[in-house]
Amino acid sequence: MDIKGSYTFDAPASRVWELLMDPAAIAGCIPGCRELSPLGEDRYRAVLVVPVSAITGNYTGTIAVTDKVPLQSYRLNVEGNGRGGFVRGQTAITLTDAGAQTIVAVDGQVQVGGAIARVGQRLLEGVSRMLMDQFYACLKNKAAVAPPV
Repeated sequence: MDIKGSYTFDAPASRVWELLMDPAAIAGCIPGCRELSPLGEDRYRAVLVVPVSAITGNYTGTIAVTDKVPLQSYRLNVEGNGRGGFVRGQTAITLTDAGAQTIVAVDGQVQVGGAIARVGQRLLEGVSRMLMDQFYACLKNKAAVAPPV
C-alpha cells in the first residue's frame, strides 16, 4: 500500500525539523502511542494501540531514522508485530522551506499481514490516511505554539 501526503506548517523548516527529530513530540502526536523509547541513535522501540474496524491491536515494533539530511529529508523504517498481524514500511520525508512556511511531503510504502490485512485494502488506506493526518495536525499545533528557532 502506498502512503502519500503533503502538509504545510506555518513555521520555518528549522522548527519543523526540530519537532520531527524530537522523540517526545513524536510520541505525543502518534495516535495510540503508549511508549517510544530509545534503542540507540535514531532507533526507537514503539508500543501502539491501533484500532482498525473491529480489530484493535497492540503492536510492538521498531522505528529507525536513516539517511538524514538536516532541515531537508530523512527516511523512516518501521517494523511492528501484534496479535492482529504485522506492519512493515519505509517512508521518505522531505521538507521544503517556503519562507515562513514549511511543506512536509510524505512518500512511503507499507506492507501489512494477518487479520488487519483481511479487513480490506480500502479500509486500511482510509485508516492510514486518518492516522497520518492526525499526527501531522498535532505537530502543526506544536509548531504554532512554540517559539521559532
